[in-house]
Amino acid sequence: MSRINGFVGRRDFLKFASVVGIAATTFGDSFWNSQQTVVADIHPVNPNPISPNEAVRRLLDGNQRFIHQKRQYPDQSLERLRLVAKAQYPFAAILGCADSRVPAEIVFDQGLGDLFVVRVAGNIVSDTVIGSLEYSTVVLGSQLIVVLGHRRCGAVAEAIKNQPLPGRIGLIIEGIKPSLERVKFRTDDNIDDAVIANIKYQAEKLQESSTILAKLLHEGKLKIVGACYDIDTGKVNVIT
Repeated sequence: MSRINGFVGRRDFLKFASVVGIAATTFGDSFWNSQQTVVADIHPVNPNPISPNEAVRRLLDGNQRFIHQKRQYPDQSLERLRLVAKAQYPFAAILGCADSRVPAEIVFDQGLGDLFVVRVAGNIVSDTVIGSLEYSTVVLGSQLIVVLGHRRCGAVAEAIKNQPLPGRIGLIIEGIKPSLERVKFRTDDNIDDAVIANIKYQAEKLQESSTILAKLLHEGKLKIVGACYDIDTGKVNVIT
């Protein structure tokens, strides 16, 4: 199987054979097309994948270092830069909110090539998000996906207001609204309950919307968890 800088070539990726049908999302002409393809045997390029439980431990340990201001700033040397320029093997993938206060590599005290991070307002699942996370798992070998939301999320707050928004902002809000059906709004201060509901909803949607991820989950090669970041303390709590 051909590789270029750690990436599996598009032709090889599309050859992955014939059991589970998927519609591959356009993800750049360099490695896949918008066409029907099928996946059977999944062989990521990562020679030493990190187990999901070990990946969770590394993330939470790093978060503890961040909270207590004992950061190690790992994998940020010039030597590391040169190493990952040749190939990337991230031990975890993060679907996080685009909020400027929640940079995953910083709050988990990780470095270059450690995390495959996809960020979008409201940490919502879309076709392009799914395609990116499929790539991080089926090709790069990440065995953990964390759906990372945060307290007082502005996108969730707008979804609660349920008012018209300009441009395409409303597309983000529409992606959050289904999760609000799980929240019992007793007061106006239910945003954190809604944040948790949205994290859980997006994690479930991710599992239900991708046959690639479903196959990896079934084979025990992937774990998807939800987590919430406290923007006041810096602490990350796993919630699923």
